[in-house]
Amino acid sequence: MAKDAKAAGAAPAEKKPESKDKGKAGAGKKAAAGASAKKDHYVVQGGKLERKGRNCPKCGPGVFLAEHKDRNSCGKCGYTEFKNKK
Repeated sequence: MAKDAKAAGAAPAEKKPESKDKGKAGAGKKAAAGASAKKDHYVVQGGKLERKGRNCPKCGPGVFLAEHKDRNSCGKCGYTEFKNKK
């Protein structure tokens, strides 16, 4: 008779536990900690936009090199320039 009860759907199968993030705003998204804004990379001088930082020589204009303590690196292609130790 146990086989008949399962076939009829009398005993429901165990459910997977629901995620804890369900219903929260921005669930599953990383917080942008320390992300810089576009306004920090450009300056308006004489009616023209001027880029502040260094551009990646491989990727071209518009892709900036991230400034680290000991190097400058591109986040898109991985190009790295090491700073001189003084």
